[in-house]
Amino acid sequence: MQRALVLGAGIMGLSAAWALEAAGHAVSVVEAQEVPNPRGASVDEHRLIRHAYGAAAGYMRMVDEAYAAWDDLFAAIGERAYAETGVLALSDGANGEADWFAASRRALRGHALAAEDLRPDALEARFPWLRAAGVAEGFHMPRGGVLLARRIVAGLARHLRARGVAFHRARAVGVDPARASVTLSGGNTMAADMLVVAAGPWAPRLLPELAGRVTPSRQVVVYLEPPPAQREAWVRAPMVLDLSEAGGFYAVPPVAGTGLKIGDHRFSLRGDAEDPREATAEERDAILGLALPRLRDAGAYRVIEARACYYDVAEGERFVVEPLSGRCVVMSGFSGHGFKFGPVLGRAVAAALGDPARMAALPGWAAGDAQQRGDVAA
Repeated sequence: MQRALVLGAGIMGLSAAWALEAAGHAVSVVEAQEVPNPRGASVDEHRLIRHAYGAAAGYMRMVDEAYAAWDDLFAAIGERAYAETGVLALSDGANGEADWFAASRRALRGHALAAEDLRPDALEARFPWLRAAGVAEGFHMPRGGVLLARRIVAGLARHLRARGVAFHRARAVGVDPARASVTLSGGNTMAADMLVVAAGPWAPRLLPELAGRVTPSRQVVVYLEPPPAQREAWVRAPMVLDLSEAGGFYAVPPVAGTGLKIGDHRFSLRGDAEDPREATAEERDAILGLALPRLRDAGAYRVIEARACYYDVAEGERFVVEPLSGRCVVMSGFSGHGFKFGPVLGRAVAAALGDPARMAALPGWAAGDAQQRGDVAA
């Protein structure tokens, strides 16, 4: 039995710990805050999983593997913290065949995934909360849904503790990949046979290797209360992806007792993960300015809360999952869309540690290289 140390208890760190423990290793997890960490990139009500992925065909195909891994994780924790909603993608037609919408539709058809095309009048008839003025077209997919993020992180941490995984609340101030060790703020050092660094937006300050490659990015989400006449329709609504290059948004329906959430899909690429998480009125209004034109009776919606979280963003939204030594792997650069792949990435990292062939294939596969498949995630 080897000893494995995981730095970070968000979805990536916990998924790696889950896979490493299942492989027979003695696992310890270091996290600076309580678990779930309310300031962590993984901890909010929801995260989305869907096949629509623009031109990123590698990630679109990885979604199939992700669903299978989620089934195994839900079976392990004894809770299926997921709500199937389907996907509604919208386009203003401004960029023709060059935009995210058109690229997604082409890739989906090439992967034999059903997407029903909808014109503006059909959109308004089916989705009574939608104002289709300015929408050129849309498509709907029945497959896709909401991962209940906070519940997943809490349930996975409980499961790991019950399996004997040790959790240590401590702040890391340094990482030595060659020694698979972490230096803590009090001066103590923790070391193991293998180390996984999954420190989210804090990772660039711990690892010089990430400087210039991964950038913390302040992102704002707004929770809304729909008007009474539309609440029931929103409960049955799909996730909404209106990802215009000129300024689009996403919306998460109020499933499983959560709120209706909207956010900006663009990255601010500014701020520090230690900053306050309260959103300013300017940040809130910027998100509302993107979403409210798409909502019928927009003036009747009430803002419940606006808050900020931090992503770790890499160029091209390509995940950085790669060895820093023969004993250390970093998991970073998840750009807000990594949560859906947590369990499959955790398994891939656990399988690659100690297997040079898998380790060599891991970075390209995790970065969404459609050609770099192989037997990475065991």
